[in-house]
Amino acid sequence: MTKKPSTTKDSVSAASTDNPSKLAAEKEKLLIPKSTTEMKMTVRTRQSTRSAAPENKAITILSPKEFKPKPNKPKKKEDSRVPKKPPTAFFYFLEDFRKEYQKQNPDVKSMRDVGKACGEKWKTMSYEEKVQYYDVATEKRAAFDDAMAEYKKRKEFDEDQGSGEDNYE
Repeated sequence: MTKKPSTTKDSVSAASTDNPSKLAAEKEKLLIPKSTTEMKMTVRTRQSTRSAAPENKAITILSPKEFKPKPNKPKKKEDSRVPKKPPTAFFYFLEDFRKEYQKQNPDVKSMRDVGKACGEKWKTMSYEEKVQYYDVATEKRAAFDDAMAEYKKRKEFDEDQGSGEDNYE
């Protein structure tokens, strides 16, 4: 009968002469706590094979009770009436391209493939070909800016009135 090597600190140093990957695996086992009572303990860090770091450097593993989470920041309420930003020219092109591409390639169902083909086509297009999409995007952006200005006016008006409720529409 052969004995299995134990996973103690002594066996880690013995394994270092055999195989560096075994050394890393053995030290990894030392880093994992076996029970909650052993949660807080000092262990050796892995010794890098590339650097000459000291082997006796120690770290402390904290128990869940000792871990102090960051204080929670209060979440801001999102206003559902905020105008949504319009898509860019590329997304208007993607809309048209997707329809054409699916007609030409009905067997392709992956959005990944459609997106790749669309991106390649967009890169090869000249500015003159892209102008129609830029025009649409510019119009939508202007409408968004107007809606946003109107929204800000309404919001300021409600705050000036001091009403807790937003009753406009």
